[in-house]
Amino acid sequence: MKRHDQVLISLRRIIRAIDLHSKRLERESGLTGPQLLLLRLVANTGQLTAGVIAREVSLSQATVTAIIDRLEQKGLLQRLRNTEDKRKVMLSLTSAGKAALEQAPPLLQESFITRFDRLEEWEQSLILSSLQRLGEMMNANDLDAAPLLDSSDAQLIARKGM
Repeated sequence: MKRHDQVLISLRRIIRAIDLHSKRLERESGLTGPQLLLLRLVANTGQLTAGVIAREVSLSQATVTAIIDRLEQKGLLQRLRNTEDKRKVMLSLTSAGKAALEQAPPLLQESFITRFDRLEEWEQSLILSSLQRLGEMMNANDLDAAPLLDSSDAQLIARKGM
C-alpha cells in the first residue's frame, strides 16, 4: 500500500473516532462537544462574555454565539446584562446547566491530553509539526478550530452558512 494511502486511512480513522464519540456524547447527554466545552468554561470561570469565550476556545464570535443560542434555548445557559457596564452581556449557568454538566460524560480530548502529556517532548513536537504540515497541505490553516475533538457543531454551522 502506498504511503499516502496509509496517511489518508489514518486521517479517516481519526475523523471516524471523533464522529463516533460526538454521536455518543450527544446521545448520552443531549449536548455536543462544543456545547459541553462552553458550559464547562462558564462553570469554571464564572460569568463570561461571548467574546471572551470565543478567544478562550479559538472560535469566531459568530460560532460561539450560535452555540450559546442553542444552550440558552435548552435552558442551560442564561444571558445577563452586566450591572456596571450595560453594554456587556454576561453568560452564566442555570441550575439545569449545572445538572447537565454533572451528568455529562468526559470529552474525547480529555483522554487524548492525558496520553499526549505522557509522551516525550520530542514525540509531542513531531506529532504537532506533522499535523500542522497536514493542515497546510489540506488548506485548513485558516479554519476556525477549537481545542476540541468534535464535529457536530462545526457541521451544523457550515450548513447554516455561518
